[in-house]
Amino acid sequence: MANRLLAIVPDGIHGEEPIEEIRKAGGDEGFELRVVVPAVEANAFRHTMGDIDEPKAEAEERLRRVMEDLSGQGIEAAGEVGDPDPVQAAQDALLKAPADEVLIFEHEEQQARWFEEGLFEKAQAGIEPPLRMIVLHSDGDAAAGETAATEHVVEVEQAGRGTVDPAEGHEVGASYVPGLSRGDFLGIVLGIFGTIVAAILAAAVVGDPGEETGKEAAAILIAIGTALANMAHVVGLVLMESVRYRGGFNKFFRYLSLIGTPLAVVVNLVLLLAN
Repeated sequence: MANRLLAIVPDGIHGEEPIEEIRKAGGDEGFELRVVVPAVEANAFRHTMGDIDEPKAEAEERLRRVMEDLSGQGIEAAGEVGDPDPVQAAQDALLKAPADEVLIFEHEEQQARWFEEGLFEKAQAGIEPPLRMIVLHSDGDAAAGETAATEHVVEVEQAGRGTVDPAEGHEVGASYVPGLSRGDFLGIVLGIFGTIVAAILAAAVVGDPGEETGKEAAAILIAIGTALANMAHVVGLVLMESVRYRGGFNKFFRYLSLIGTPLAVVVNLVLLLAN
């Protein structure tokens, strides 16, 4: 029986090395290939605003180029446009039809956008079939239409069947609380105590018998802002961890408490000590 491959391809497949990785995964007995091109948004604002029409059209054009590249190498494949998140795109495709192995192609310069863990770790946590992550380096800008650009394979990571939780063994939690990473847990604790301290300092600033200079209002606003930010932090992390989400917003909420709360306390302390 032919090996069923699912390939998640963000751009195109340029050069012999990426094609060779597909053939290597397919084995000697032949393979059936499905290609999914994620409809990646140009920026986070467009993602937040739910702009899907233009990213989908751009992804369809990238898919057309991928199919041409594969056809030029004698490889027949089915193709479709998928979710902007490569892991979600793979999961959606697996719901439609099973695969014996999932290949995810990613350019090395794009890996920085995977905040908390790398793309491979996220894929391990969410994809059941054996996984092959192929990191590419391009000697030109294929996305800009430079057809002469050639991509080289700089790294290949593999994982067997089954999912792996990258946070396992690094969590703080209980049976009635979603498992939080130690950094998230520290952020929650610091956020709660920092909010209390900021509020106490604000009350002290307001109770200062000195001349009113506007610092009282500033201290109160800082305390209220800290409380609201940390409320969002706690609620956001609990909700995200309940669905095992880790990513940019997860990291944002954590840093909001770890950095923003001490800063608010320091500012209110300075306002209290100011003459």
